[in-house]
Amino acid sequence: MPNEDKKIAVVTGGAGFIGSFLCAELLRENYRVICIDDFATGNVRNIDPFLRNVDFQFLRIDINELFDLEKFPELEPFKIKYNGINEIYHLAVPTSIKNFNILKEKTLLTSSIGTRNVLDMAVRYKAKALLASSCVVYGPRRDNTTLFKESDIGCVDHLTPRACYDEGRRFAETMFYTYGEIKGLDFKIARIFRTYGPRMPLFDGQQIPDFVLRALNNEDVVINGTEDFKTSLVYVTDVIDGIIRLMNYQGTERVMNFGSDVDLKLINVAQKIINITESSSKIKFAEQLPFLSELGLPDISLAKEKLGWLPVVRLEDGLQKTVEYIRANKILLTGEGETM
Repeated sequence: MPNEDKKIAVVTGGAGFIGSFLCAELLRENYRVICIDDFATGNVRNIDPFLRNVDFQFLRIDINELFDLEKFPELEPFKIKYNGINEIYHLAVPTSIKNFNILKEKTLLTSSIGTRNVLDMAVRYKAKALLASSCVVYGPRRDNTTLFKESDIGCVDHLTPRACYDEGRRFAETMFYTYGEIKGLDFKIARIFRTYGPRMPLFDGQQIPDFVLRALNNEDVVINGTEDFKTSLVYVTDVIDGIIRLMNYQGTERVMNFGSDVDLKLINVAQKIINITESSSKIKFAEQLPFLSELGLPDISLAKEKLGWLPVVRLEDGLQKTVEYIRANKILLTGEGETM
């Protein structure tokens, strides 16, 4: 039976790339975890190691539909009606690059209706709530701005093919802020910059995992962009550390950036992966994907000052861990060797 003295945390999008790492860390920190996902872009493979843990429960729910946690018999051991919910980490939103057009409506609704349902749950249980937002709220890179501070005003075109995500993230932040104002919700907003690591989906336009797979196969490593395409990359465990520190933070600041402030050329990252895998792959270039834009870098001085947080995983070490994961799980991830 689960230990009733443990805190209970809800993680929406918990079967996703970042969400599954968060579930794992919360379990390590002695929480009981309720993972909610509908597998729009998550995968049961990411949470399979936790499914036999009595302190972990998975619910396949579309948060855009009304739901009541107290109605699920599998949660009876958690005694939510009496114990309540302590913390809610709202990570649910489709993030597929190549399937972006297919998921547009779901993206829009998750940032609005789904977020409302999560916030109403937080108010009901008087739970602390954290939104995993995105660096897209700042808009694209600007000639006169190298680093974005939390106080910077974002500039997003709300009438573009990708606006359902960009403006959706901004609106979700506004919802959290407004619930804080009118309902007294204890909320935090983590603005997450480009993150990489094991469990990233393959063949989805995320670049890093596809680079690794192609390098392992000695195939051309294809960059969707030009030789000058720049980005920042932060390893997933650093992001998880920041999210949890922010949730536990007692100060007045509500919004913080989490990412790397080191500007990288994607071609150099691809070459590092080729070197790590000792591959004979060559780097090629292809058309840039609409949802893969060149974003700015985070000013992380606030997180450093208030949380004592900064990225600690070196790029080379993070890429090595990502390579090891994909190499070890290559058949499972790609379906190679399967028969009809």
